[in-house]
Amino acid sequence: MIPAGSGAGSEYRACHGAPLPEPMPMPMPIFLHRARRPPRFMFAAALVLALPVLSWAQAPVPHAHTHGQARIDLAVEGDVLTLALGAPLDSLVGFEHAPRTAAERQRVAQMAARLRAADTLFVPDPAAGCTLADVSLESPVLGLAPTAAAGAAGSTGAADEHADLDATVRFQCRQSGRARFVEVRLFDAFPALRAIEVQAATPQGQFRRTLTPRAPRLGWER
Repeated sequence: MIPAGSGAGSEYRACHGAPLPEPMPMPMPIFLHRARRPPRFMFAAALVLALPVLSWAQAPVPHAHTHGQARIDLAVEGDVLTLALGAPLDSLVGFEHAPRTAAERQRVAQMAARLRAADTLFVPDPAAGCTLADVSLESPVLGLAPTAAAGAAGSTGAADEHADLDATVRFQCRQSGRARFVEVRLFDAFPALRAIEVQAATPQGQFRRTLTPRAPRLGWER
């Protein structure tokens, strides 16, 4: 408050016959409440955590070529169950070069027929209601690759010394989330196989397993 006897206060009293009024108090600021949103870094962190699962399921890590040992990459995504099989040709047909004789060509044909009937080699949990959708086989040495050269069936040499066959098997499932195991019957069909290394991504999580002729069932927790 300005003293009554000082400058502006005296002039105001002289003109209006009353003391200078006190200044109006400043209004308090009003803060509107806004709903808090999760920080952006939380969304970014969730996405970063999810990316390894997606990329791992879509692009399997390369494996070493070991006779008697196959590999399977399994993924359950949506209503599709996919198994990507890779195995040395020696473990499937007994040789790793292009077939040179009628007997070798027959063994290749028998192997391919068995793998194309994949629902007899891989039997998903019946609770998932899965049916075989498609099978693709790839082996440049055997001329099974989509881009294999016409003369691949007659090729020989160092490129044939460590040859694999890759197969991709897809099942369409009515309730894929209920699947808890896959019966793997490759050991019966191909006795030269001694072990199958598995890496899998399912709705229940990621895991690794080693299957053997005595333990051929690939299962995961409920």
